[in-house]
Amino acid sequence: MISVVNVCLKGTKKTSNAKCLYTLNVLKATDFHTLSACYCKYLTGTLTAESPTLPYTFMNINEFLIKRFHISKDKASNMVLENQVFINGVKALQRNDVLKSDHIVVNGEVLQEGRNFTYYAYYKPRGIECTLNAAIENNLLHTLPFGEHVYPVGRLDKESEGLLLLTNDGKLYKDIAFSDNFKEKEYLVEVDKPLTDEAVEQLSSGIVIMGQKTRPARVSMVTEHSFRIILTQGLNRQIRRMCYKLRYEVTMLKRIRITSIELGDLKPGAYRVLTRAEIFD
Repeated sequence: MISVVNVCLKGTKKTSNAKCLYTLNVLKATDFHTLSACYCKYLTGTLTAESPTLPYTFMNINEFLIKRFHISKDKASNMVLENQVFINGVKALQRNDVLKSDHIVVNGEVLQEGRNFTYYAYYKPRGIECTLNAAIENNLLHTLPFGEHVYPVGRLDKESEGLLLLTNDGKLYKDIAFSDNFKEKEYLVEVDKPLTDEAVEQLSSGIVIMGQKTRPARVSMVTEHSFRIILTQGLNRQIRRMCYKLRYEVTMLKRIRITSIELGDLKPGAYRVLTRAEIFD
């Protein structure tokens, strides 16, 4: 995250500064309301350095233990190494940072309750814009089947369909949405003509789009006109641009997995509630 901030701070143009401020606010956000407010201000060009964010606490797990138990750095480190500490049900690592929203348990004792977050796996239908901006036609606000305030993790373009994660957990958003975290996303893609072995190899090894080479991907053919691809980044319309570069037109693009969460047998417009175990295992 530090590298993202450093890059942003170098922005000089108005649009770059807006993106910078949006990124910084997202890095600090811990729930839907802050994320939504920052995103709307970014879209409307009204985001400023003075834009409000929620009270925010962020520290390394060792620092948390030192302050909580008044112990030495070595003692705190040993507690983590000896698997005495769990964050959101997962064994803590030395590099882990914690927020006020995290559920923290040490030696079976709950030290911080954290917040109750909601997680959904939603099948975004084709033709729906992946945005909460009410000014945009066919947006998510008009199609989501539940009334809770949730935020999409990542994006799918209007003509794409498939798995979309929705939550009010800002930390999960940051963990998956930033490409530096190398989180896997799997897609099923259909194209307008038969795939060649050369095309599959190029999709796998990386293709230069928008001035940069895409990361290596895992690609496997399904039929002569379709393939599966697993990406660890999310450039704008990445798969469509990669195929276009190879003179293929994408006729269907469906996301079927994000990390360990699968679309399964969900139908367009349907959803299912996810447990914390599904999210964080």
